[in-house]
Formats: sequence, structure tokens, C-alpha cells
Amino acid sequence: MAKKVLVLSGSPRRGGNSDTLCDSFIEGAQSAGHQAEKIFIRDSNINYCTGCGVCIDRTKGCSQKDDMTDILAKMVAADVIVMATPVYFYTMNGQMKTLIDRCCARYTEISDKEFYFIMTAADDDNTAMDRTIEEFRGFTYCLTDAQEKGVIKGLGLWQKNDVRGNKILKEAFKAGASV
Repeated sequence: MAKKVLVLSGSPRRGGNSDTLCDSFIEGAQSAGHQAEKIFIRDSNINYCTGCGVCIDRTKGCSQKDDMTDILAKMVAADVIVMATPVYFYTMNGQMKTLIDRCCARYTEISDKEFYFIMTAADDDNTAMDRTIEEFRGFTYCLTDAQEKGVIKGLGLWQKNDVRGNKILKEAFKAGASV
């Protein structure tokens, strides 16, 4: 059965290393007959959470009217969610964290989803990704029946095209194809 795959690319650079891994994941998912859509977070208008508390009343949603309304609807409708970020100072970037914070209005509806995490870092030490993985897991821990299906780590990727020709591209493709 075809699944709906939503890829959330937190890369600030279109065609950057983590964004390129997203494309490879999508190619794999589509090769297996799944529907896949990528949202390039940088191109979205997502305001910071203001902590206003309106979303606490689950009938009102978020008080802010920006692109997050549509993104949340797509997250709720997806079967698989891929969250991708470059790692800056050993943590996810601001674009991804802002998106996660804004999930508050509908996080109880983001249930029974499969999750894949894609991360890239200039550091070539595997432990450079630990904090970022835990941040993603902290988000999915708050969701009902979230299932972590895979983690793709691109290490030693500093310049924009460092991922080209790297074996991690095949790993991303295989992960997408295995959805």
C-alpha cells in the first residue's frame, strides 16, 4: 500500500547536504510507489511560538496565521515524516526547532507516524549527532505511537556539495525505498 511521505527539509541551502539527502530519500520512496512531498522550511513563513496559550484549548488551534497551518495539516495526514537538519554547534538548526515548537497546536493529532531523521555535520565524529538525535526523539516522545524507523547521519560534510558521491546518498535512497 502506498504511503504518504512528508519530508521536512530544514536546510538553509537549497541543494545543501541535508537537502540533497532529502531528495535521495524521496527518490527511493517514489521508486517503491509511495507519494512523497518535500517542504523546504526556509521558503515557508513560520513564526516563532509566542507562548500565548491559545492552542492549549485544542478547539482553537494556533493564534498565528502563517504557513504552519498548512504544514501541520500535512503532518497530520502523512504516514511517514522525515525531518532533516544540518547540525550547527551540535544541535538542530533554528528552522527545524521553530517548526517543532509550532507543532504544539496539533501535536496530539500527529499520531501513529513513522519517523526518519536526516542529519549532516561538518564534524566526522559520530557522537556529534547525539544531541540532535535526542532532540528529535524528545519531539516524537510527545506524540502518540510515533515509531522511529531510521536515522541517516552524514558526517564530515562541510561544503555545499560534499555529499555528492558519498555513500550516504545510497543509504538515504535505501531508507526511502524501504518505507
